Amino acid sequence: MNNISGNASEGERIVRRKLSDQVLDRLREMIRSGELKAGDTMPSERALMERFGVGRPAVREALQTLHTTGLITITHGERSRVNAIDAGMVLNQHDELARLLLNAVPSNLEHLKEARRMFEIGIVRVAAQSATPEDVAELRDLVALQRQRLDGPPAGFIEVDMQFHVRIARITANPIIHAVSEAMLRWLFEYHVALLHRSGEEEVTLIEHEGIVDQIEAHDAERAVAAMRAHLDRSRGFYEPHH
Repeated sequence: MNNISGNASEGERIVRRKLSDQVLDRLREMIRSGELKAGDTMPSERALMERFGVGRPAVREALQTLHTTGLITITHGERSRVNAIDAGMVLNQHDELARLLLNAVPSNLEHLKEARRMFEIGIVRVAAQSATPEDVAELRDLVALQRQRLDGPPAGFIEVDMQFHVRIARITANPIIHAVSEAMLRWLFEYHVALLHRSGEEEVTLIEHEGIVDQIEAHDAERAVAAMRAHLDRSRGFYEPHH
């Protein structure tokens, strides 16, 4: 005879879940299956209450969780609407966690710099192979704009620096690469103090950016990689955690 006495193991224990969590699972499945598509209005609270056989609090809590995670937008006085989901939106949801991660463990900043270096070296190789004249013209416009920011606040110069690198990522025509590049740069630039604003360094950055564009325009992948590697290695020490 089997002995069924004693405490239940963790895998056997039956856990009663909150109604709002169960409603949330159902709503996510409606979005995942395509029953609710980007741009659609969500069913009314009453319709959801009747469909799932639950009260208003459970429905409202589930809808609020969907809103917090970016799956829907709740606007006062209007029906909730399903959002379009892309890589950028997904990464944006993790900005605060990234900030905590980088500030809590100092070594993670070095890991982020290394990840960015590896990522951008791969990106610039693809950019040099596939850049169009329009891509090159827009990169040169950004270098010119960055030069105009030399006499202004450091934040303005750095903002265009970020736009320059993100624009190179866009040449790949890969929305995930574009979004990841933008997120990494945002975490690096926004959450850390730039030490770029020192005598002569801004001018060196502009010269290096011009050289990177030259190699992209020439479709010389190897020289573009070398130029990007040298640029990132030199600028690697320009970021430190907030204190």
